[in-house]
Amino acid sequence: MATHSAGVLLHRRTGAGALEVFLVHPGGPFWARRDDGAWSIPKGEPAPGEEPLAAALREFREETGFAVTGPFTALPPVRQKGGKIVTAFAAEGDCDPAALVSGTFPLEWPPRSGRITQVPEVDRGAWFGLDEARVKLLPGQVALLDHLVAVAF
Repeated sequence: MATHSAGVLLHRRTGAGALEVFLVHPGGPFWARRDDGAWSIPKGEPAPGEEPLAAALREFREETGFAVTGPFTALPPVRQKGGKIVTAFAAEGDCDPAALVSGTFPLEWPPRSGRITQVPEVDRGAWFGLDEARVKLLPGQVALLDHLVAVAF
């Protein structure tokens, strides 16, 4: 059975009218040396009975420290390589990546060592133009950019 995640695809327009999207890089040692194809929208799994938009807003705040406001446009869901279905909501807004404060999670590292360390959910965020975002995003989330362009123009 596929798992589900919900997230927010925050976007803004440059002075020239081009779209930029806000993406986050996952924290932890597994992702430390990965860049292209490793970034994501801020997202996570809904709690039992939690509506996808509520989960997306909660996860955005937990992963970045930022609150995002609507209006929100639901984008068609995408399926990642491992089968996870991502439901995303587009919202126009702005944030300063340098002010990002991520929540943490416990991780046994090194594996099977018995040592537990707290790892940030994301280690950084950044704004990307659409072409660069296509390179940075996890391949299974790239279609979200096409969905965004369809509703933003």
